[in-house]
Amino acid sequence: MLDFSGIAVRDIKIPETFNVADEILDRNIEAGRADKVALICHGDQVTYRQLLGHSNRIGNALRALGVERENRVVLVLFDCPEAIYSMLGAMKIGAVPVPVSTMAMPDEYEYFLNDSRAKVLVVDERLLPLIDPIRGTCKYLRHVVVVGQPRQGELGYAQVTAKASPELVAAETHKDDMAFWLYSSGTTGRPKGIVHLHHDMVYASEAFYIRWHNGGPEDIVYLAAKLFFGFGTACSLFFSLWGGSTTVLVPERPTPEVLLETIHKHRVTMVGAAPTIYAAVLRMEGAETYDLSSVRVAWSAGESLPLSVYEGWKKRFGVELLEGLGSSDVELDYCQNRPGECKPGTVGRVVEGYEAKVMSEDGHEVATGEIGELWIKGDSTPPFYWNKHDLSKQTIKGEWFRTGDTVFRDEEGFIHYVGRWDDVFKSSGIWVSPAEVEGVLVSHPKVLEAGVVGLPDNAGLIKAAAFVVPAEGVEASIDLVEELQAFVREKLAAHKVPRSIKFVGKIPRTPTGKIQRYKLRQQESVY
Repeated sequence: MLDFSGIAVRDIKIPETFNVADEILDRNIEAGRADKVALICHGDQVTYRQLLGHSNRIGNALRALGVERENRVVLVLFDCPEAIYSMLGAMKIGAVPVPVSTMAMPDEYEYFLNDSRAKVLVVDERLLPLIDPIRGTCKYLRHVVVVGQPRQGELGYAQVTAKASPELVAAETHKDDMAFWLYSSGTTGRPKGIVHLHHDMVYASEAFYIRWHNGGPEDIVYLAAKLFFGFGTACSLFFSLWGGSTTVLVPERPTPEVLLETIHKHRVTMVGAAPTIYAAVLRMEGAETYDLSSVRVAWSAGESLPLSVYEGWKKRFGVELLEGLGSSDVELDYCQNRPGECKPGTVGRVVEGYEAKVMSEDGHEVATGEIGELWIKGDSTPPFYWNKHDLSKQTIKGEWFRTGDTVFRDEEGFIHYVGRWDDVFKSSGIWVSPAEVEGVLVSHPKVLEAGVVGLPDNAGLIKAAAFVVPAEGVEASIDLVEELQAFVREKLAAHKVPRSIKFVGKIPRTPTGKIQRYKLRQQESVY
């Protein structure tokens, strides 16, 4: 069992031969937590001893199916214990699990399976109709393992694991071997395969969970973000289990009611969700009947947190929402607020063990208060993107990773998020942050959602254009356009006021909740 107590994150040394799944599973047994609950799902509880046995079984089953070191295993699973077992079991034999979205379509699954060259697919029976159309075009797929009832030609997860041994000697992987992949949510096109190594999540877990948020065995963790999301994989699997905590898995869609019921029922201490869910809770009648007093850390991730939502939660529930900034590429929030040290309107400071610099377009570090692109250095940044050589060269600059996030750093060291590097725009020669304008718009009681982009007006000049989803029962009208423009004008500089507002039924988003601004820009001109 590795012990890094008293060692700075940047000074952590990991043995050359290292398997992250083996370490996660064994460290909790060696620490005397064998009978402690590791996972909760639908009332069922799994101890750390059982977690070890189940993970070993699926590892042995995959090996029996011909899965070798570095072979990819695609997982299309709802949040359930089998998803955790499959991740850990695959990594323990030196294979590479690749969890992908349960909300994808057949052509996307075809892309994931062919791009990753997966030999084995582990899939929930309810999602088989989405796999059936592309069976014949998956060039490398040899076996389909079904969680649920298998059909002819398929293997049942329960059956293959029942035959497998609960004992498994870990593959002698190198700390720099591939451990798992994630596919990005595709804000600008086809998802990219993000490669993570066996040592990555040791640094990320120690930095973010153990040091920054003091996570440990007494914590109960629930993430609304599913396991196939970067933040879901990080918090629900790696962070929680590395710290000997308990993870609550909820297969259902994360509605406001599910969020509150899960916290209330399981006495969750650390929770994470997107601002849209937190905002929906504030509009929910009867939310105060749920007991949220157990929560000591509440992460807000996936999109910018409107100040109105932060203030609403603090006033109504006494819970401080902690906004951060991270990515699946680095597999943690490299910037985060902390309880008691939160500065609303910022994404916090850079977490311990990571470094940041704000860079200009020409590659020079900018001064405090100036806008630039955030570059991050730390030991969980990706070595490369699979089959994306040019993108890897553009993004990875030696030890530094270009996040694509536009920010500025204030005098206190807090990072202020402006937008994605390709989303911010200049109007009247001055930078405009779409997230800032959106935050003001959604604070208006007649607005449910908003997306802002820069579009050329009739004279060819770039101006702010807003796409707004009206609140329930609110009618779109010219009067409402003028009311919203006046509302923004009261709070922001004139060049940030949307020159046009178009009412829409929904804002296009990725599965992680990020606004797909390129789709807004593709819509018919609003001028």
